[in-house]
Amino acid sequence: MDPKHAAVNGRRRAQQPHKSHREVADELRARIRSGQLRPGQRMPTQAKLADEFGVERGVVRQALYILQSEHLLTNVSKGSPATVAPDPALTRPLTGPAAPPLPTTVALGPRIESAFAAPQVEIDALCLTSVSLTLAIGEPLRQIHVGRLKPAKIAVRVLLPSRDIDLAFPVAVDGRSEHDAPVHDRWLAQRNAQGQVLRHNLLALRGSHGIDVQVSFRALPFTPPVKLYLLNGVEALFAYYTLSRRKAEIDHENLEMYDATGALSMLFAFEQGAGLRDTTFVEQSHLWFNALWETISSELTLTT
Repeated sequence: MDPKHAAVNGRRRAQQPHKSHREVADELRARIRSGQLRPGQRMPTQAKLADEFGVERGVVRQALYILQSEHLLTNVSKGSPATVAPDPALTRPLTGPAAPPLPTTVALGPRIESAFAAPQVEIDALCLTSVSLTLAIGEPLRQIHVGRLKPAKIAVRVLLPSRDIDLAFPVAVDGRSEHDAPVHDRWLAQRNAQGQVLRHNLLALRGSHGIDVQVSFRALPFTPPVKLYLLNGVEALFAYYTLSRRKAEIDHENLEMYDATGALSMLFAFEQGAGLRDTTFVEQSHLWFNALWETISSELTLTT
């Protein structure tokens, strides 16, 4: 028998009707990392995998998309079988106790895409602006438009600093002065523009795909020293805003300011079920976010 088309583990498994797409992904991921599925090997068809795990093909497809977002599989589609990516052993996990911290630009996109593979997507974010989140959602939106992802419901909540507070950063190095006004105005313009793009792109899915979409923003009375993303109630991604002193041209004037580049912040990943530490962090992060949302935050209008 051609090993490239052999059964996943060499034998038919008893049906397991209650497996979720994440459980299927976990099982296939373990086979890839153990070498049971080799680099370049073609996976069984989605129909065969569905039969093996006792699930619908849509569940298998969602699991395969998760592994593709982790760069363990390639060529995932409704047609030909997926292929195990070259040298998957070099691909390190993005979540769980062994997950290395990675820059937001590297880590956030694949985790957001995996979250969108679920039938009901729930994303909570606390950040200085929503630029990283807006960029990360771009790929799953493309996957929805080409028919590869089909969530039934998307709920996004975002906490951002209020326009009415004195920000801790970004601020002019010279201190509270007339220089702070253009720095604050530039941050406010970015906060509003990115929020509007995020909201528009998500709400457009209502008309184009009939998806139940809810997007909400609220304003914080303080500058968050960290950024936090909570995905589908089971993952928490956390990063520090590390300040640096840099120059920027604002309104044709060279200003020196204290600022943080959130896109380069190292993102630490925690997953519920990956150990007591991870599970507790995810649970406490949800409690903290909900407390802020329901108490001291206020209505936020994305206008200048």
